[in-house]
Amino acid sequence: MSQMTTTYLGELRTEGKHLKSGNTLVTDAPIDNNGKGEAYSPTDLVCAALSSCILTTMGIVANRDGIDMKGMTAEVTKIMAVSPRRIAEIVVNMKLPEEKVNRLSEKNKQVLKHSAHTCPVALSLHPDTKQTLLFNF
Repeated sequence: MSQMTTTYLGELRTEGKHLKSGNTLVTDAPIDNNGKGEAYSPTDLVCAALSSCILTTMGIVANRDGIDMKGMTAEVTKIMAVSPRRIAEIVVNMKLPEEKVNRLSEKNKQVLKHSAHTCPVALSLHPDTKQTLLFNF
């Protein structure tokens, strides 16, 4: 059973649809690859998937351990290789609101970091794709 569909709309644009929810997303080829750059590119979505998976997995651990990480953000930087064109590195800089950082024990920090490094997307990426995870706690 399909979970999602993707339709090519022309002009290097696609629309994906999540079948259960009906939510949609549009991708566009980046300007440096003949596109308009008006939406996430497919490689942007890979990076967004990594940061979202990291925060979600950390959230599961935080809920289990009574840690308040609401408001944590992840700033993502994608670094592309030229030949072959691929994602060379994804930098994810996580920031927990300052007032919440002081409430974390060293054990909390280590458990959250471990969960970030072992989220399903992180484990699914090719080993040649460097993942640099930065934590502000």
